[in-house]
Amino acid sequence: MKNAWVLLAFIGLTFSASAQLRLGFKAGLSTTDISNQELDLLDQGGSKRLELALRDANYGVHFGLVFQGNIGNFVLQPELNFNSNTVKWEVTDVKDPSIVKDIFKERYNYLDIPLLVGFRLGPLRLQAGPEGHVFLNSTSDLLDFEDYDQNFKELTIGWLGGAGLDIWNISLDLRYEGNLNKFGDHIRFAGNEYEFDDTPSRWLGSITFFFNKR
Repeated sequence: MKNAWVLLAFIGLTFSASAQLRLGFKAGLSTTDISNQELDLLDQGGSKRLELALRDANYGVHFGLVFQGNIGNFVLQPELNFNSNTVKWEVTDVKDPSIVKDIFKERYNYLDIPLLVGFRLGPLRLQAGPEGHVFLNSTSDLLDFEDYDQNFKELTIGWLGGAGLDIWNISLDLRYEGNLNKFGDHIRFAGNEYEFDDTPSRWLGSITFFFNKR
């Protein structure tokens, strides 16, 4: 959490130097782009206990505040966004023949802090920049298994790039988000840590209402 406060302080100092300031509220949807993969979770003796397969990780919601500074056609835009994503796992319990497969859900909640820079071309806005993901909390049906545990990193780093269209006090944005951490790296079972080969990426669409005009 200390790193997150340092990042927020940097955003505040940078933003205060901007010439023309705007505040807005945004909301939107996201879809995660990652191939279906499988993990074998081992028990304490090293034998396969569960077969865990990713089946659905393709939707999420986000909302938050947008702070925008404009100097001519240059745009500086830090944001604070609450982000929630749901993942569905298909689980096979290899030690219980009566259970063939079952679906379990996990929900992850983050505070996303992007710092975007960009340029305006008329009503079109092109932006890119780094993004911090501060872990807030999670819920998981997989915690019903005694040996299953979660170990989320407090802060992970990614990046964003995309385009926006500004019409009066309304902004429409479409962005692509990449991350540096592996998908599923929070999974722990019987003391062992797991992760998938892919880094998660997302497409995000949002609408922002600004309280003052540019």
